[in-house]
Amino acid sequence: MHGIPVDRRSILAGLLASAATACLASRSALGQGDPLPSWNDGPSKNAILDFVSAVAREGTADFVPPSERIATFDNDGTLWCEQPMYVQLAFALDRVKALSAKHPEWKQKQPFKAVLDNDIPALAKAGEKGLVELVMATHAGMTTAEFEQIASDWIKTARHPKFDRPYTDLVYQPMLELLGYLRANGFKTFIVSGGGIEFMRPWSERVYGIPPEQVVGSSIKTQFKVDKDGPVLIRLPTIDLVDDGPGKPVGINSHIGRRPIAAFGNSDGDFQMLQWTTGARGRRFGLIVHHTDSEREYAYDRKSAFGKLDKALDAASANGWTMVSMKDDWKRIFSFQ
Repeated sequence: MHGIPVDRRSILAGLLASAATACLASRSALGQGDPLPSWNDGPSKNAILDFVSAVAREGTADFVPPSERIATFDNDGTLWCEQPMYVQLAFALDRVKALSAKHPEWKQKQPFKAVLDNDIPALAKAGEKGLVELVMATHAGMTTAEFEQIASDWIKTARHPKFDRPYTDLVYQPMLELLGYLRANGFKTFIVSGGGIEFMRPWSERVYGIPPEQVVGSSIKTQFKVDKDGPVLIRLPTIDLVDDGPGKPVGINSHIGRRPIAAFGNSDGDFQMLQWTTGARGRRFGLIVHHTDSEREYAYDRKSAFGKLDKALDAASANGWTMVSMKDDWKRIFSFQ
C-alpha cells in the first residue's frame, strides 16, 4: 500500500457517495422519499410532515409511543365524495325503490312518496326526521349478515351520477396516501363517520386498508336470536348511536378507548371530534378538507345541504387546524385523474 499514490479527493468523493447511497437507502426503507406525491408542496403538506416527524422522533418532548398514535378520519367528504348526496342516502333511496312493491302505502306516505317521485325538494323538506325514517325502513328487520350482503352487492354496482364510476372509485388519492404514510409511521387509522357502521365495514379494508374493527359509525340496535339457521343478530328499527357532531367523541371513547392525537374532517359534523382531539395536552393535529374545486370535484361549504362547513371553517385558525384547499393543495383528487 505504501507504494500506491493516494488521491485524497477520490477517497473523499467515494466516502461521500457511499454516505449518500446509505442515506437514500435509509430514507427509502423508512418511506421518506415523497410519501405524499399527490399533494402540492406548501404549508398543508409541510404541516403533516412536520407533525408526523415530531411525534415519531424518540427522545424529544413531542414523541408519542406507537400505541398512542391514533388518527381518526371522517369518511363522507373527507375520504370520498359526498356530493350530490351522502352515498348511504343514495343506498337508502335505492332500497326504498327496491322494496316499494311490498309497501304500496309508500306511494302516498312521505318521505317515501318523495323518493318514489324523485322529488328532491320534498325529500329535503322531510329533514333529519324523514331521513331517519327512511333508514329505519330500509336498514332494519334483517340479520346483520343479510344487511352486509345487500350493502356489499349495492356498492359493487352503484355508480356516481356525475362521474359515472363506482362510488369506491371516488376516494381521494391524497387521503389514501396520507393513510398509508401515517400507518408507515406507526399510526393506527380509524374511520369515525356519521355513516352507518355496518354500511362501511364490508368494504373499508378493501378501499382504505382500514379493517372493520377500526370503523366507528352510526348504528342501530341489534338483538341476539337463535332461529332455524342458528345464532343470528337482528337489526332493530331503533337508533343506538348517531356518530356525528358531539356523538363522535362519544363513539371514539366507547369503540377505541384512546383519545386520538390526529383527526381529519371536512364539515361541522367533525367539529367536536377535532376539538376533542386537539384539546388535549401534547402535540396534536387537526385537519379540515375544504372543497374548493368545482371543476375536478365540487365547491361548497357554508350553504351545502351535505357536508356543511361553517362553524368549523370559522374556528379552524383559532384552534390551529390545518385547512386544506382541494384546488390548491392537491395535484389530483381521484386516482383516475
